[in-house]
Amino acid sequence: MKKFLMTLLSLIMVVAMVASCAPSTPAEPTNPSTTQAPDASEPAGEDPTEPGGEEPTEPAGKVYNVVNLVNGTLGDRSFFDSAEAGLAELAAAGRITYRTIEMGGDDEDQPKWLSTLYEVSESGEYDLIVCGTYQMPEYLNEVAAEYPDQKYLIYDSEGDGDNIININYKQNDMGYLVGVFAGAMTLETDLENINGDSVVGFVGGIDSPVINDFLYGFLLGAQYANEDIKVDTRYVNSYVDPARAKELALSMINDNNCDIIWGVAGNSGNGAAEAALETGKAWFIGVDSDQELTLSKELAAITLTSGLKNIGNSIVWFFDELDAGREHYGENILLGIPEGGVGIVTDKNFATYATDEIKALVDEATAGIVDGSIEVPTAIGDTEGAAESLRDSLQP
Repeated sequence: MKKFLMTLLSLIMVVAMVASCAPSTPAEPTNPSTTQAPDASEPAGEDPTEPGGEEPTEPAGKVYNVVNLVNGTLGDRSFFDSAEAGLAELAAAGRITYRTIEMGGDDEDQPKWLSTLYEVSESGEYDLIVCGTYQMPEYLNEVAAEYPDQKYLIYDSEGDGDNIININYKQNDMGYLVGVFAGAMTLETDLENINGDSVVGFVGGIDSPVINDFLYGFLLGAQYANEDIKVDTRYVNSYVDPARAKELALSMINDNNCDIIWGVAGNSGNGAAEAALETGKAWFIGVDSDQELTLSKELAAITLTSGLKNIGNSIVWFFDELDAGREHYGENILLGIPEGGVGIVTDKNFATYATDEIKALVDEATAGIVDGSIEVPTAIGDTEGAAESLRDSLQP
């Protein structure tokens, strides 16, 4: 009898749950094969549990189904992993269901990028298709024009269409903070590897508006902290040539006494870190992600800080805006320090080696940018060549 009652009670509870339309727990994100479109699973519902342990009878808002297209692979500890982390955070909060497709990052993989964009768009399954980087707009523009009702998000680049939101980042503001830090740190001659000359270095990937946007902020920030600063600026002309970057950085260090070098050159920038380590005369600063977490133990030890592009934060920001009724499709959004789009690493080596005065100076610069008392100009659209003129004037 007891077993019969328990069974009856279970049936009643199931009927009650169905009647109330209670949503189910979201599926875990997956990383399927790069060679096929995501057509094997149906999206799950949202998790009704909100912070605080309450279980409302109605969902808090729409649960969006998202696909994340990676024109590379996860594990880069940079752009793609940051985007993945933001989506995972949204999924854990019950706000989205999603899957990630790793499409490969080599030249021979590029046909997959276009075919996969077509496949996921044709499927009609997804409320939003996410992709990123400067290599994707050509493909995205073609596909978005064919599927005007499909919504797309591209980060750190810009597509063209009323169904695309473009999220970019104020790397000039980030560069300013890094410049303030580097300009001040090069005066700390009691610190190992810091010499008596006020010379820092910048290794850029390509002489282009975006890279020079990092540089412009860096130059101005370094001047803010150190009026006597010189900045040795050189370009690799590639994002995948660390050997060339190392060669440039070795010249900076040995010929011009650079003791801090900022690498803004993708994978190439790691060559500058190798040069700093090999000579034992300089420090390195990373970019985009916290490179103290991505480099080898030896290279991480000479990485003072990193400028950050917080891709994951920006994707969370977008869904916050979406839930508030602000869609931003057709717009180019620039996210800076107040929105968490950019920043600087302030723990680990920064916390260990920066003096209290330098930490306060970086905080002061951050606050000034946020409240508008410091306005950092951009090199993007700089038709008068102000960034280039400043760059040339600060060469050692």
